[in-house]
Amino acid sequence: MRITVIRTGGFGGLSRRATLDTAGRPDAEELAHLADQAVREGLSEAPMGVPDGFHYEVSIESGSSGHRPGGASRPATAHFADPKLTEAQSALVRKVLKEGA
Repeated sequence: MRITVIRTGGFGGLSRRATLDTAGRPDAEELAHLADQAVREGLSEAPMGVPDGFHYEVSIESGSSGHRPGGASRPATAHFADPKLTEAQSALVRKVLKEGA
């Protein structure tokens, strides 16, 4: 599974993108669970946030394991914005932006 996070906005209006491939990772199952929950709790379009807050777009693509939220073969994408991130969304975004390339 490949998880891509695009973070835009903030005080400087900068954009940051990171992708994390879960293949071979010992925490792959935990990441798959977080990704599934984050996408289910997200929106199909970018929500209104707060001034100088971050907006997030998360895309999930299945890998060789074939796991993807909802079981479909096409990528799943969800949007969310500060300050209304769920615990799963916040954890996933932190992990991908910290460890992804």
